[in-house]
Amino acid sequence: MKFLSIRLAGASLIVLAAAGCTTTGIGTGQVVGQNVGATFTWTQSGGTRGTMVAQLSDGQVFQGPFFQITSESVVDYDPLWNGWGPGFGWGRGWGGRSWGWGWGGWGPWGPSMDTITHYSGQVLANLQGPGGFMRCDFRLMRPSSGMAGGGAGTCQLPSGTIINAQFPPRY
Repeated sequence: MKFLSIRLAGASLIVLAAAGCTTTGIGTGQVVGQNVGATFTWTQSGGTRGTMVAQLSDGQVFQGPFFQITSESVVDYDPLWNGWGPGFGWGRGWGGRSWGWGWGGWGPWGPSMDTITHYSGQVLANLQGPGGFMRCDFRLMRPSSGMAGGGAGTCQLPSGTIINAQFPPRY
């Protein structure tokens, strides 16, 4: 019985961990110049991508992927340390106390190469529906939070009709 309880607890933790990586939300929209509304539901399964479903009040449904445009940079701090030599500052400082940890007593500022993700705040979606594709372009209020940070933008139906959309932030 104890073994079964442990397995059940372990399975529950895995499900909770997987659910922690998925965020869902809703947004609304209005077709420009018409009395047609839209409801957007989205599921973000990672920091920059997910799926979206747009249901129009006239019955049309569009669904497909969305992606936040990001870029990455490699930061190389090595040029900052030219001329200092390896290990400058290690050992004892004033009063016999060590200068800290990290390279040369400068803490975490030692020579290293880090990768940094830059969030553009732009989300693009390509949603397939009954007569073609709805393409969407959103701008996020808090890009590092993804769709959960809220935003607004526009979608274009296959007919060329424009929908203004907004997504409230989820705090």
